[in-house]
Amino acid sequence: MIATPHPPLLKRVPPGVWVAAFWSALILVRTLQRPNELQRLLRYNGNIEDAPLLVTAIVTTLGALLLFRAPLAAVAIALTGAVFSLGMPVRETPFVLFLLADVLVGYTAATRSRRVSVLAAMLPAGTLAGYTLWRLAQGYYFNLSVPAALASTVVIAWLIGNTVHQNRSHADTVRAQATQQAVTAERLRIARELHDMVAHNIGIIAIQAGVGSRVMDTQPAETRNALNAIEATGRETLAGLRRMLGALRQSDQEPVPLDPAPGLAALDQLVGKTAAAGVRVDVRWRGDRRDLPSDIDLAAFRIVQEAVTNVVRHSGIRHCSVTVDHRPGELAVEVVDRGCGGTVAGSGYGIVGMRERVGLLHGEFSAGPRPEGGFRVAARLPVPVEARQ
Repeated sequence: MIATPHPPLLKRVPPGVWVAAFWSALILVRTLQRPNELQRLLRYNGNIEDAPLLVTAIVTTLGALLLFRAPLAAVAIALTGAVFSLGMPVRETPFVLFLLADVLVGYTAATRSRRVSVLAAMLPAGTLAGYTLWRLAQGYYFNLSVPAALASTVVIAWLIGNTVHQNRSHADTVRAQATQQAVTAERLRIARELHDMVAHNIGIIAIQAGVGSRVMDTQPAETRNALNAIEATGRETLAGLRRMLGALRQSDQEPVPLDPAPGLAALDQLVGKTAAAGVRVDVRWRGDRRDLPSDIDLAAFRIVQEAVTNVVRHSGIRHCSVTVDHRPGELAVEVVDRGCGGTVAGSGYGIVGMRERVGLLHGEFSAGPRPEGGFRVAARLPVPVEARQ
């Protein structure tokens, strides 16, 4: 089990603590500058000069403490402070606290559900409506442009927060889709690797078993050779399955002992195994042989392996030819046999897997019966410029 690292110490301190520390330091500095100020604040009668400062400190501290747990309560506290400070000598205080409520509304719209954010926006809107009606009912002269302007700030704050919320939701959706696509691609890659490895080896085992059963009575030595080949191929298949399953079961932080991925250098081993199954493979190399990127090298080997496996299983002949051509800017692979042919549609997952490999590398692939008889598989894989040097 992987232990979750603790966040830095400063990030573990709630925002409300920082806000309280800021206001405490500010009030302490003013108190030290005017020693009688603290006593006057404690005996508040509505005319103290620093009373708006104290109200603002209390409101912002409580709002910061409640913002993450109860955003609606934080908005309500900011509005309460704005209404309470209407009669104070600093006339800007109610507007500042109302704008603080707008900020809280925007944060709620950005981080909470639509229902909660709408309720948060209705609190300042309802406070403005109630205050306006109360002023009109009292017969006071009241400029309606002021509450209209404040109401517009509520709408703007909610729209900004809602836009942030939508962008974040869209980004999460895109990220989830990308993750799902990556998982699907990895599953397809593992499925291709398993198919290419297991299908080839099982095909060899089936051929050897057939040979052994036919010559069991007349040629005991050949039967013994077939059984030895079956045993060796079976052990190799099991070892490959163990390595792949072990890699899937290991955690990201643990080393995975995997053998290097096969490439065209393993063609000789493939030819030997196929020859043991009774099918001779002639490999022809053309062009100047050079090192290839691992993905191209693996794809070329898997294409040859799958095509040769199809020859062993479906062609009904004992010979095929493989051509590997190192051309300028690309690698061409061709596997040809003179068997009974077949159709691409009935070739199972092998042809589809080869086509997918070539498509992922932006190459060209073709497979189908030849007019003169037999079957041909051909692939052209582009080689990056940096790999040609």
